Amino acid sequence: MKVVALSQRVDVFPERGESRDAIDQRLIAFLVAVGFLPVPVPNGLSLQTTDGKLTQDALHDWLHTVSPQAIVLSGGNDVGQCSSRDLTEGRLLAHARSHSLPVLGICRGMQMIAHWSGGGLKPVTGHVRTRHQLTGKIVAEVNSYHGYALAGCPEGFEVLACSGDGEIEAIRHRSLPWEGWMWHPEREDVWAPHDVHRLQQLFGQ
Repeated sequence: MKVVALSQRVDVFPERGESRDAIDQRLIAFLVAVGFLPVPVPNGLSLQTTDGKLTQDALHDWLHTVSPQAIVLSGGNDVGQCSSRDLTEGRLLAHARSHSLPVLGICRGMQMIAHWSGGGLKPVTGHVRTRHQLTGKIVAEVNSYHGYALAGCPEGFEVLACSGDGEIEAIRHRSLPWEGWMWHPEREDVWAPHDVHRLQQLFGQ
């Protein structure tokens, strides 16, 4: 099984003074069912000063030790909400680009890919706890749980699918094996065949 580095959301519990990394077990189950071995990436392995200089870089050692063959950026948190997660995912994307690794960004993960690539985000209504019919190169009905959408297609990418109200729902890099999906494949009661097939193709299963 190919090892997949899987980013994690950050849940904050002020009453305990704790920030915890977390991942939906359904996403683990989805990746395993599709044929991959997910290994969650701890946030906080890299630390930086306010001017962007790294003061700790254990993530480099983690990547060298685990040697993932693909990367999944999971959902949860808004971009800019948690600096340690933003830094971790930015470092994962830089590693993926330098090693030509496949990447899938799910919901916030797609937003992070766009943001890291110089694209903008915007608030959107009518996309939380609903379903959309996609049009474009991907034609399917998908779930939707996001309050932000891409302001436009980032440079170097193409749009794969849009929702009925014209929002970008999926993108693909023109030269790297990177895709972003605004829906959550792991939240379907039965894994959608189009999600399974696309991920297997993207990750070379």
